Amino acid sequence: MTDEVFLIPARPTATAGLLAGVAARRGMAVRALGPGFAESAGRAVHWCGGPHAGARVAGVLGLGLLEPPDDWLARLPERFTGRRIELTTLERARALTGSGRPAFVKPPREKSFPPAVYGDGDGDGAPLPRSLPAATPVLVSEVVDFAAEYRLFLLDGEIAAASRYAVHGRLDPAPLDADPRGADVRGFAAGLLAETAPSLPSAVTVDVGLVGGTGRFAVVEANMPWFSNSYAARPDAVLDVVLRAAGPRDRVRAADLPYVTS
Repeated sequence: MTDEVFLIPARPTATAGLLAGVAARRGMAVRALGPGFAESAGRAVHWCGGPHAGARVAGVLGLGLLEPPDDWLARLPERFTGRRIELTTLERARALTGSGRPAFVKPPREKSFPPAVYGDGDGDGAPLPRSLPAATPVLVSEVVDFAAEYRLFLLDGEIAAASRYAVHGRLDPAPLDADPRGADVRGFAAGLLAETAPSLPSAVTVDVGLVGGTGRFAVVEANMPWFSNSYAARPDAVLDVVLRAAGPRDRVRAADLPYVTS
């Protein structure tokens, strides 16, 4: 019996199911999360699923789940973001967007509410949700129109796998190298990573986009590979990134320890 386990949700996403197939072909034991998940304790478990379930099983299974810092996007120079961004609280974001200043608001990592343009409800976007605590951290940014958006799966500061995922806000996946702007995306990513790779875990996803009407690229956001849709990226390479980002805690590299979720 292999000691390597690839754990996926009981109701896996399309990406988790796809990567599970690749893991199985590599000889890993694929398990669906269920009441008996603790039976895998003591084995080398890797997780591909949501953050809430991941947090529930991490301690029992000895997982080291890597996440980018909440404030990473807000700390980037504006030449990489193309817009002003701040990390603040949901309470302050409500005050900003409710005063006639619509903004794009999103949770830094977890999907506790949909990322969108929020406003005062009078035509500039719906109000932010009231069901979450006022202290909930959120990223607030100027509204930007992305003509095309791309997901980069990064490993050790380089692109391991990548995909276009949207065009003018509509889902339109395609392999990065099949996109006419693929070389430009890689060039932008190289400049970004040359300056910022040490501020990210060694395995992470970063989304970048072409800012409409400018010909310039900007960072959209950073996320956890183990909870990121792979779209049209090469599954085998995506799996390499996920295994590094969500595997046994005792295998986490020293430089990645600050990015392990507590």
